[in-house]
Amino acid sequence: MNKKLKKKLSVIAAATAAAVILASCGTPIIDTDKVGDTNLSVLSRLDRDSSAEEKHTEAPESKSEPVETAESKDDPSTSEDIPDTSSSEPDESKSEPAESSLVQTDSSIPVREDNGTGKVKAHLVCAGDNLIHDNIYVDAQNPDGTYDFSKCYAPCKKLMEGADVAILNQETLVNDAFAPSTFPLFSTPTACGDAVVDFGFNVISMSNNHVLDKGSAGLISSLDYWDTKDVVHYGAYRSTEDSENIRTMTVNNITFAFLGYMEHTNGLSLNPGEPGKVILLSDEDTIRRQIEYADKIADVVVVSCHYGTEIMNELNAQQLTLTPKLVSWGADLIIGTQAHALSTCGYLDKPDGGQAFVYYGLGNFLNTMYDADNPDGHYGKSLVGIFGSLDVVKDYDNNKKITFENVKAIPVISHYEGETWTSMWYNCRIYPYADYTDDLLAKHMMHWRSGVGRSDFNRCISYIPKEFLAWE
Repeated sequence: MNKKLKKKLSVIAAATAAAVILASCGTPIIDTDKVGDTNLSVLSRLDRDSSAEEKHTEAPESKSEPVETAESKDDPSTSEDIPDTSSSEPDESKSEPAESSLVQTDSSIPVREDNGTGKVKAHLVCAGDNLIHDNIYVDAQNPDGTYDFSKCYAPCKKLMEGADVAILNQETLVNDAFAPSTFPLFSTPTACGDAVVDFGFNVISMSNNHVLDKGSAGLISSLDYWDTKDVVHYGAYRSTEDSENIRTMTVNNITFAFLGYMEHTNGLSLNPGEPGKVILLSDEDTIRRQIEYADKIADVVVVSCHYGTEIMNELNAQQLTLTPKLVSWGADLIIGTQAHALSTCGYLDKPDGGQAFVYYGLGNFLNTMYDADNPDGHYGKSLVGIFGSLDVVKDYDNNKKITFENVKAIPVISHYEGETWTSMWYNCRIYPYADYTDDLLAKHMMHWRSGVGRSDFNRCISYIPKEFLAWE
């Protein structure tokens, strides 16, 4: 155990306590006046004051938030990593070009040579929030100060077999410009990024509510890091102009385009003149324009949406109303994250007669959230996620039609152990649920401390339609 790092983490937590109220993920957005009666059964349990459950700095039986002290506020050694939160609305850099100069036109569509016969196929997988808490990076740290995150992901390695396109929602900023930090303002060592790339992920979504946790400097540092890796990364950008550069990847003669948007950034924003750009889900004009353009340059348009209500398996109003719009504009595969709890999945009909597929909420991948005070009385929802898997098929003999085959939603479990609430937890791993033994469950901290068990896991898994539920 690195005691110096633990001490530093506790100081950082005190210094950032004032930001807790801003750091809620996925606050309720229900407007029942705008939701039809047919949707009310899905939304009936969403009227709640959602608290940010990503932390473990306060025990679940104590609901009060820590109070920021004068010492932590005035100590420059603890405040240098905290971004300016004076503005609650995003500000565009004055040096960026006007949007009108960036609108794509038919003349800007690249010409692709795409000749073939028969069918071609690419295997795609996707995972939810890679949410790196302090327990995880302390557990991964070696005595010499280096890190080994590979052991955290190793149990799920078989799920990556044969993947051509492997998408991960990287929930925290991966960089070494800022010291490692946990909730509410995350920063993750680049050794973790190295591990997920070595694991096999080659597409990284940065469209999440923690992308501005370290301000412009943190965002740019993370972009700099991902630029050094052989991956496609999207959802957060250096500028407005950069955000209009639609990322693509071609595998087996199938071209994928990647777009990412988030509901909010926890009240944090970029100051005027600072580099960086994110696109919120409320900016439907930009989203529509980008999807329609991506649909012209790619066979498959992948849209990552950071939406959903905190620790809720049910869909909310935004998911129900916005998702069909995305499909009507040209989205083929929609990957939902944010709620830290899995949701349903299924097909939606496209205007051209084809079908899009939607994972409304993948839930968490690796994390150590502790949700044992949910108002609905169901605990452990943050532990159960979905690992998505499907084959993308392009049929040259049928006008290059795209279909999805062998679509799966594979449950995964986040595991961690610990002796006390205040100690660092250990053996942080992500397992396929099919491999999660009773012996492992007995060691899980949420099992022996809060009684979370198989019935809680199975309740979450029941939200996955049986036609897509798979174990490997």
